[in-house]
Amino acid sequence: AEMAAARLSGSENRLVSLPLSRIRVIMKSSPEVSSINQDALFLTAKATELFVQYLATYSYKHGRGKEKNALTYTDLSHTAEECETFQFLADILPKKILASKYLKMLEKEKRDGEVREDNDEGEEEEDEDKA
Repeated sequence: AEMAAARLSGSENRLVSLPLSRIRVIMKSSPEVSSINQDALFLTAKATELFVQYLATYSYKHGRGKEKNALTYTDLSHTAEECETFQFLADILPKKILASKYLKMLEKEKRDGEVREDNDEGEEEEDEDKA
């Protein structure tokens, strides 16, 4: 079995671009995984590579990449937001916004949260302000 694994790892290097050692580490980080079959590792690496290739190609074709002849982060985040197939990536590839805009959003969320919690008190305070 060791010879087969050694032979496989030699050909793997040509068939897969992603580093198998890193993929093994990621797979082992799951508590349900105790050992990883060499074939499963190779197939996971190849599937991941093909998925990334598909995501990149789709984003390039449907984004502004063709105009600029480049794939941008914006193209990827737009794909994650707009395409149902890739929507599970929306948290990983969020739209870029300015830090100042983000801080304003957080501030607004905090204020809205306070208004909901203290709804009755808020109305009383408004009445006092008018008087």
